[in-house]
This record gives sequence, structure tokens and C-alpha cells, in this order.
Amino acid sequence: MSPRVGLNAERITQAAAELADDIGIDNVTLAAVAKRFGVKDPSLYTHVRNLEDLRTRVALQGALEMTDRIGVAVAGRAGKDALVAFANAYRDYAREHPGRYAATQRKLDIEAIADAPGAVRSVQLTEALLRGYDLDGTELIDAGRLLRSTFHGYATLETGGGFNHSRETDGSWARILDALHLLLTQWPTSKQETPQ
Repeated sequence: MSPRVGLNAERITQAAAELADDIGIDNVTLAAVAKRFGVKDPSLYTHVRNLEDLRTRVALQGALEMTDRIGVAVAGRAGKDALVAFANAYRDYAREHPGRYAATQRKLDIEAIADAPGAVRSVQLTEALLRGYDLDGTELIDAGRLLRSTFHGYATLETGGGFNHSRETDGSWARILDALHLLLTQWPTSKQETPQ
């Protein structure tokens, strides 16, 4: 049987996602993915347009996987329980799938992700979490950016070995989530004056 039998966009994307976790999304090439299937690079062009298309597909797959995990974790929870479940699912995915996670953080074409299930679900889950803290409008957007910055920063530093200290990272993570919960319950409204 020829190695290209059964080759399709989904199998190619999965292979690229696994490769990204092994060597990093920026090191994924069409040649490396083709080698996994025992075919030449041109065989992939029937299924993906180019390298950027493939990396975007990995990002969309990663976003869907991560939001599926977050959705399961937060189901039936509210307030701090939901925040902790959301944050832990986010962090765990980033640690278990560093290449796929990094792909989700790349700047992507807005048209490519506008209706992507993972991107849509990410917004829905974040908004639902923050509405549990009675946030809406611009406060919801600002708080969402704070959470993403915190979760992404921590996961990126942790997976990159950036926390070279005697205190174990789980203890710090728990305290950060305590602090975020406190902040979200006392979120300053846009009517309050921001100190200069």
C-alpha cells in the first residue's frame, strides 16, 4: 500500500501538531511533516495550501482542544471554582502540548479564525466566567485581557524554565489564582477614576 493512501488535511494537521509539541511550532516545516508520511513535500499541497496554512490549522486544532478541555472543567461551576478550573485546564494544556499551545498564540489571519469553533468557544467561555463576577462591557474585555495575560505569561515562563526558584510553581499558581479571584470580585468600574 502506498504511504500516501489516506493522506488528508486532518491527518497532516495532526502530524504537524504532534511535531510542534516535539520541536516547536516555528520549527515545523512541510518537509518534516511529509517525511513522517514517507512522501515528498508536493504531496501535501493537495491538502494544505502552504506552511502558513498548516500552522494555522495546528493553531485552530489547538484552540479547539484547549477550549474543549476548559469547557469540561468549568461545567457546573461558578465564581472562584470556575476560575480555578478554567485556569488549571488552560495551564495543563499549555504544559502538555507546548507546540500546539504556542501555535494558538501566533498572530493569525482574522478571516481564518472568525468562525473557527475554538476561537468562538474561547470567547464564550471567558465571557461566561467573567459574567459570574458581574462584569460586562469594557470591564469584561479588560478583565479577559488580564486573565489571558496572566495565564499565558505563567504557562510560557513555566514551560520555558523561567521559574528557577526553590518555591515550587504550584504554590505560586494557587496564590495567583487567589489574587485574581479577589481582584475580579473588586474590579474597578470605568466610572472610578484611574490614578495617574
